[in-house]
Amino acid sequence: MISLWNSSLQEKISELHDNTWNIVIDETVVENSPARDWHQYISGSFAQFRCSLCRKTWGSKRVRVLFHFHLNTARNRGTIKVRRFKQKCRRCTEAQWEDPNFPVENIDVLVERLVKNIRVKCYRDNLGETNRSSVFIGRVNGPHETAHCEACHKGVCSQAN
Repeated sequence: MISLWNSSLQEKISELHDNTWNIVIDETVVENSPARDWHQYISGSFAQFRCSLCRKTWGSKRVRVLFHFHLNTARNRGTIKVRRFKQKCRRCTEAQWEDPNFPVENIDVLVERLVKNIRVKCYRDNLGETNRSSVFIGRVNGPHETAHCEACHKGVCSQAN
């Protein structure tokens, strides 16, 4: 899974001057609590889920992704930590938090937005306003169910009551 994120990052890395950047999945990243000298960026996109108990699949256009990133200028190296918020199956009473499965196109969109954010916060680049849209697969017009959204439980989701 991380290889898709990393390959997308490497394609866009030329925009990040002469520094080396790596990306890691880190489920311990907490909103508004980046480490000292780290920055935060939150985005969202469409992803699909599959229940590990009943195998039901569903799509959600409100899957939150939290990034913490840091540029070590002494070593010319940057680190990105990414947390992908999970969802629960609404059919199963003992449902587990399931990992999102982002289409490759949406990983590219998320990384593109992230790289723009890094350029602004770490390199002070002035980029203006641009925002590429995510792609949607299948039916995504149902209501947002806060009871099954980890980002809502953690206060990260914009749909949380």
